[in-house]
Amino acid sequence: MHRHLVTALAALMLCSFSSAWAATKEEKREDVRKTSQEILQSLYKLQPRARAVVEKSAGYAVFSNFGMKVFVAGGGQGQGIAFDRKSGKETFMKMVEVQAGLGFGVKKFQLVWVFENRSAFDNFVNSGWEIGAQTTAAAQLNQQGAFATGAMSVSPGVWIYQIAGDGLALELTAKGTKYYKDGELN
Repeated sequence: MHRHLVTALAALMLCSFSSAWAATKEEKREDVRKTSQEILQSLYKLQPRARAVVEKSAGYAVFSNFGMKVFVAGGGQGQGIAFDRKSGKETFMKMVEVQAGLGFGVKKFQLVWVFENRSAFDNFVNSGWEIGAQTTAAAQLNQQGAFATGAMSVSPGVWIYQIAGDGLALELTAKGTKYYKDGELN
C-alpha cells in the first residue's frame, strides 16, 4: 500500500515538472512572471495593506513552492522572481527545500519576500539566502502594524508573507530552504 502511494506521489511530482522541460527559455520566464503576478494578486486580496508595503520597498521576490514528504525524508523545489523596484530589473531565482522528520503529504505554498532596504535586497539576489532553524525560530507575526502587517520578520529589513491554502500562514514553514539565482533563466 505505502509503496504504491510513494510511486504515485513520485509520478505526480515528475509530471508537474516534465511540462517545464519542454518549454523554451522565454516560455519558462513568462510562466514565472504570470505565476508571480497571480501570487501578488492573491496576497493583495488577503492583506490589502501589503500592496503599499511592496510598492514602498527597495525590492521584492515572489516564489511558488511544491514539495512532498514521505516518511522521514522530504523536499521541494520552486521558482520565483526578484524585482528591483528602483531599476525595474528582474532576476529569476530557484528554491530548494530539504525536510527531515516523520510525515507524509504534499504541500504547495507561495512566498512574497519584501526588502525594506537596498543592501538586504542585493544580498538576497547576489548571495542567495538560506532559511534554517534559527531563522525560522525568529520569524514572528507583526501584529503592531510597524512595517508589514501580516508578514513575518526573518531578518532586519526583511519580511515574508506566506500564503498557504486560502490564507496567510501564521508560521513560516519554509525550513531548510535555500534561494539562489536561476542560471538557466537569467
